[in-house]
Amino acid sequence: MDIELARTFLAIIEAGSFVRAAERLNVTQTTVSARVRSLEDQLRRPVFVRNKTGVALTAAGEQFLRFAPTLVQVWERARHQVAVPAGRRAVLAMGGELTLWNPLLLNWMVWMKHSAPDIALQTQVGLSDGLLRQVADGVLDLAVVYSPRQWPGLQVEMLTEETLVLVTTDPSTSGVSDPDYVYVDWGAEFAAHHGLNFPQFSNPGLSIGLGPLGLDYIVQVGGTGYFRKRVAQPYLASGRLHLVPHAPEFPHPAYAVYPEDAENEDLETALQGLREVARADEVPSQSSQVQAEPEAASSSPFPEVRATTG
Repeated sequence: MDIELARTFLAIIEAGSFVRAAERLNVTQTTVSARVRSLEDQLRRPVFVRNKTGVALTAAGEQFLRFAPTLVQVWERARHQVAVPAGRRAVLAMGGELTLWNPLLLNWMVWMKHSAPDIALQTQVGLSDGLLRQVADGVLDLAVVYSPRQWPGLQVEMLTEETLVLVTTDPSTSGVSDPDYVYVDWGAEFAAHHGLNFPQFSNPGLSIGLGPLGLDYIVQVGGTGYFRKRVAQPYLASGRLHLVPHAPEFPHPAYAVYPEDAENEDLETALQGLREVARADEVPSQSSQVQAEPEAASSSPFPEVRATTG
């Protein structure tokens, strides 16, 4: 079987329609329909029934759903193992959200270089749902994300819990105020906490989907917003930012996500490294308390590695 048929089948189920599946797969709706027809020809049974709300699985489709994820995962894992570079014994594919790469995942790569140099690494940056989908499909062995939604067959493990604090460029600021407030989208959990505490800002004048971009913005033009306390610390120490007194603080945990049935020593090694790096990163370095430059070095378990954070 063409593995793309199973991949398309799963994309339709997740998206709820042929049209949305085509958008996610970056192909035409005609291509999606052709793949479904080919799948149904090979199975000799229809797998979908179209209706006004989208699509529904037939009995045969329900049966195929039990096997489709495994087909995709086995293929992807086989492809990874065949593609092992010379001088390495295995390949491990890792993905992470953009703001997690520095310093957590950067330090993890350095840890892997020291502790497991015979494992080749494939790394990428992406959005949470896309990364989870790739772990479920077997494209990635492991992903590190904020606020992962529940996904069948995936194990979720909390690595570290950061704190989001309200900071401002104006020391006289006593709370959240328009028009200088910048709403940073830190995910569903943050949105829920934020909505309960600041219902008046359900429709902010400026909303930014990336924390480092929001932080750079208020440092340049002024304003107030929620940011990771560890990342904001150099600006607080230099006096360029100030904590807003009595403002609520919100937890912002990061999670490792991987297949729950995985029995892989290399994956366990990678997880061990993530746990150790996360524990080390939770202890603030002395330099982060006194560094006055806006792009300060992050704490790292490896002194020779210096990384700027946003």
